[in-house]
Amino acid sequence: MSIKHKHDELIIEVGAYAPHSGGPPPQVDVVKRPSYGHYLEDFVPGTVFEHPRGFTFDRGTMLAYARTFMEANPLYLNEAYAKAVGYASLPAAPHMVMNVALSLGVQNDSEKASANLGYYDVRFLRPVYAGDTLRGSTRVVERKDRGVGKPGITTIETLAENQHGHVVIQYRRKVMVPRRGQDPIVEIPTIGIPTIGTPTIGTPSFGWKTTPKLHIPFVFEAPSFWTARDNGLDAFEAGQIWVHANGRTVTDEHVAWTYQLGNTHPLHFDRLYAQSQSGPLAGEPIVYGGLVFAWLCGLASRDVTENVVWDLGFHDGYHTQPTVAGDTLAALTRIVAVEPSQVEGLGVVTMQLVGVKNIRAGDALERFGADLFVQEDQKKALGMEKITAKVFEIERQVLVRRL
Repeated sequence: MSIKHKHDELIIEVGAYAPHSGGPPPQVDVVKRPSYGHYLEDFVPGTVFEHPRGFTFDRGTMLAYARTFMEANPLYLNEAYAKAVGYASLPAAPHMVMNVALSLGVQNDSEKASANLGYYDVRFLRPVYAGDTLRGSTRVVERKDRGVGKPGITTIETLAENQHGHVVIQYRRKVMVPRRGQDPIVEIPTIGIPTIGTPTIGTPSFGWKTTPKLHIPFVFEAPSFWTARDNGLDAFEAGQIWVHANGRTVTDEHVAWTYQLGNTHPLHFDRLYAQSQSGPLAGEPIVYGGLVFAWLCGLASRDVTENVVWDLGFHDGYHTQPTVAGDTLAALTRIVAVEPSQVEGLGVVTMQLVGVKNIRAGDALERFGADLFVQEDQKKALGMEKITAKVFEIERQVLVRRL
């Protein structure tokens, strides 16, 4: 075979395919078994993982995602509306951007993890459009060794940049990771969070700005007939609970969507791997938590986020029980705070999204009452019982227009 370089091409003269009928016999003692992900020992504070592959957003997948996950905000469904609001074109739903950013990092951050323990300080800094390509990087902030025979806990911070080197999302999460060996792990101090400058491709900077600056459009001339009239800014007041009527039964579709978004953890699509696990995660593939999160956002969107013009972020998010195909999800929202902004016609609404499974949202509220909105990891200290039907909780902050 001849391979030559000519101008801007490689010229390969292949000819007819010539099979190699001989060659050495298979050597069963010379076998490569690639393994992905990292063990606790690898999560040294300060270490930066630059994630492979990247992800290019395309319009078809963005629309299919928004419809599959029941998004009702026309911002992610209706290009004419998006442009009237001020966007250059149809933007990707923020929870899709978050799912892609997280999935890009799975191979480095959590492919060996036994649990994703929480999301913190999620900030969406720029819109993502069709044609944008994201790449991700993660820095290890803290590593907690819980002793030999026990998985440890790592705190990591991740950002995703577009092809121009602009950060579009940044967040932290905690992950439970197994140890590789039996030797004691030397503790290294937590890394302080510096101020980030302008991140650039190849040399990403990490840490949150003291005041993150969001780059979002501002026109807001969209006709009111494209959204409901009863869930603009004036519909919300602190303390309200919104019960979202519909549920969503998850099917095996979750397997395809896991890899569609780039998540490579086999727990979500490999039944033999899932059956080899122990404890509550053993058995059928577990639905990737980001998809559970997305369906719950969608179930709530027709009621509380149809007139949102920007997701400001998420915080204190926890998957409290696993979900498998066949489970039916339902959602409730508690309004935490409503604040005016300096811009006429816009306000900031802070809400808590709660997800339950295999029970109607209204029935869950009747059965568990205000306990639904108490964080599950705080209940032991409060002498309260955990709610096994509850699968997710997170605080969400959005920018809502007044109608």
